[in-house]
Amino acid sequence: MKSLNDPTKSSTFVFAGFTLDAAERILKTDREVLTLPPKVFDTLCFLTQNAGRVMSKEVMMAAIWDDSFVEENNLAQNISTLRRVLGETKENRFIETVPKFGYRFVQRVEEIVTGDPQIEVFERSRARIYVEDETVFDGEPTTISSTGPQGLRSFVPETRYVQNGDVNIAYQVVGDGPIDIVFVMGWISHLEYFWKHHLFASFLDRLASFSRLILFDKRGTGLSDRVPNDQLPTLEQRMEDVHAVMNAVGSQRAVLIGVSEGGPMCSLFAATYPERTSALVMIGTYAKRIRDDDYPWAPTTEQREAFFELMKRDWGKPVGIEERAPSMANNAEFREWWAEYLRMGASPGAAVALTKMNAEIDVRNVLPSIRVPSLVIHRKDDSCLKVEEGRFVASKIPAARFVELDGDDHLPFVGAQDEILDEIERFVTGAEYAGEFDRVLATVLNIRIANFAVEAAKRSESAWRDLLANGREAVQRQLEVFRGNEVSYDRRGILATFDGPARAIRCAASIVEAAEKTGVRVQTGLHTGECDVTGGRYSGVAVDLAVHIANISDGDNILVSRTVKDLVAGSGLLFAEHSVAKFPDIDGQWRLFSVNS
Repeated sequence: MKSLNDPTKSSTFVFAGFTLDAAERILKTDREVLTLPPKVFDTLCFLTQNAGRVMSKEVMMAAIWDDSFVEENNLAQNISTLRRVLGETKENRFIETVPKFGYRFVQRVEEIVTGDPQIEVFERSRARIYVEDETVFDGEPTTISSTGPQGLRSFVPETRYVQNGDVNIAYQVVGDGPIDIVFVMGWISHLEYFWKHHLFASFLDRLASFSRLILFDKRGTGLSDRVPNDQLPTLEQRMEDVHAVMNAVGSQRAVLIGVSEGGPMCSLFAATYPERTSALVMIGTYAKRIRDDDYPWAPTTEQREAFFELMKRDWGKPVGIEERAPSMANNAEFREWWAEYLRMGASPGAAVALTKMNAEIDVRNVLPSIRVPSLVIHRKDDSCLKVEEGRFVASKIPAARFVELDGDDHLPFVGAQDEILDEIERFVTGAEYAGEFDRVLATVLNIRIANFAVEAAKRSESAWRDLLANGREAVQRQLEVFRGNEVSYDRRGILATFDGPARAIRCAASIVEAAEKTGVRVQTGLHTGECDVTGGRYSGVAVDLAVHIANISDGDNILVSRTVKDLVAGSGLLFAEHSVAKFPDIDGQWRLFSVNS
């Protein structure tokens, strides 16, 4: 193998409209000279010198960095930079990734070697391109220069906005691959600070190499509109924001990738909207954040409170870095970036409020309703979320694949990120996506007139008929306002479904209030669960449960199952324990809660 700096010969490499002069360290086209950072230039020289051959990462790092020790991510970052500089697209490939091994330069290269006294010309054959090829082209200018402090870079993709109601949601789109991926970061996010550290940037670049990558900041954080701390987004609102972003970029169906706290939202979205979810990937995720006998791995209430106090006291510093990125916790540059990332992502009050709200989430009863291809990845010594939590999540999702990797870092872009990315790429490019779905997760509302015969006897036949007609009109108006779907109706009541539990509760409250004004008492029950859908009709245990719950409502309250209560964390809705009930033909005991007005 030829050295990168052979003093006896000077080489010029010509490929795809570029001329690379190794001796003069110049890369140029017919129109301009392109400036590359030194190690990026050395990487290009090495690849073109060995065009058509698979070169291992270890050999490349030894050649490019001589005897210096560097992380594998440094090489990956150089490769990502070269792809952008060369303008790589799906139709015009330059560098092929051979998973878990290395890289191959796949363009035809002419090498002009000048020596004493003749010029030799070599042509290297274009290598075969495999389906694992990486492609990144996100519009970065082709003139690249050093970006300042080590590990940081200045380029970020264009940030755009879409309005969902009165709130503007910030989003970015990177890459042009055949698969849409919606990436949902956990806890705090800031789109532009994603790209200001090379580890996070290289992680996203790799995702974009085989997809069209869609990124967004949830409302109240990052570059999206800030909202009052008591109006931070619930899981339901986050799902609506994902819908808004997908619609804005013309994505009919996408793979959802949820990191940490992004996992529960993605799981709820996949169960509720399987027709818009190609597949589901969760990394370092959980089902709930407060410990109980059935979920002993989560923090205790006291541990959560201690973390809230730490956030209040130290926000602005690298809060939580020891648990989230222990391998980088002593790296001064990473600590500085993490602290700034958190500061820019959320105010101290918003961060505490968001973390408290996340602590109330419980999606255990949602997981069995997921029917799309699902992958759960967890590092076995994760310092923030226990590996048992990932195992639990995967065990509850039908046919989910669970991958346990070595390492103790929680953040997926820290540590051996290529292991995670290889698993994701294999999964999303090889998953068999389902077509039509006849089972979905929905919140079912049953409202019926209490003491129907007694109420009817109080009024004349015509008055009762008018009251029922006016009542149905009023109910249909409320369903339209709260985006409910009428499933069935009879003179005694109505059955409706919603894709959000908080909207279902608020719709029920509005209907109950309207009924009270007419002197009619109603019984109300709600449950969120899996429904069978046939020709627009809903059936199954979730429907039966909603009816049973309404039956034991006393007419003065709205009764909901524990599942409904757990899914509306942060909505401002308040509940009181009502009872524990058993119902005919339905297994188990059910904790019920009444909604406080």
